[in-house]
Amino acid sequence: MVRGKKGTLHLEFNPFRALSFVVHGIFTRMGGQSAAPFGSLNVGLSTGDDRQMVEKNRQIIAETLGNSPCIYLNQVHSDTVLVLQGSRDEYTRDTVGVQVADALVTNIPNLALAIQVADCQPVLLVDPVKKVVANIHSGWKGSISNIIGKSVDAMYENFGSNPKDILAGIGPSLGPCCSEFINYTQEIPAHLWQYKDEKDHFDFWRISQDQLINKGVAPENITLAGVCTKCSADAFFSYRNNNTTGRFAAIIKITSTSKTGL
Repeated sequence: MVRGKKGTLHLEFNPFRALSFVVHGIFTRMGGQSAAPFGSLNVGLSTGDDRQMVEKNRQIIAETLGNSPCIYLNQVHSDTVLVLQGSRDEYTRDTVGVQVADALVTNIPNLALAIQVADCQPVLLVDPVKKVVANIHSGWKGSISNIIGKSVDAMYENFGSNPKDILAGIGPSLGPCCSEFINYTQEIPAHLWQYKDEKDHFDFWRISQDQLINKGVAPENITLAGVCTKCSADAFFSYRNNNTTGRFAAIIKITSTSKTGL
């Protein structure tokens, strides 16, 4: 864990840290302004938390990132990938939370991409050759629609990224220890049942790894945090553990200068 401003803590992926043009972090629930049950660094506006507190929490994260504009989505568990191109000035505060999508891809420097999660997988992608980044919200619905694979496709189709060059990081999320789906026959396609154990727990971490590999990402370029949010609900928000809870933020951006801080 890396300590940031105002008591925040965030996780970083070592392969990403080695890249001078990438700034990223998966923030814990600590260091924010929200009261229980959203204590304390909740970035989710649709959780029932006080909006002013959420805005303050987002500002704390923005300050840690160097005050770059930060794009939050209206996440709906879709397979929609939003590609941001052109000038950073096109993406103002008015665009935040308006776009309905569950993944973001860009090559625009100093524009932070944010994903909000509380058991779903935050999956971060970096192409160090073309200097392109992606941030993906992959819950179980996103997994069965392969939003991860579609994000790799978007990097290739819009920016010419070679999947063999892409680095991937799978963040804290519901682990195979806790991802029970008692109605899996109605919810999850049969071709994914191979990832189920005898207790009807699904290994969505392995599903995500295989989806990346099937798109051409090298296995050695995939980093798995291996942290179950339900088991670590003191550090990360977990819907399965608490139901009424906040959302923690996964952030990534390209920087045109050497990194200082996050």
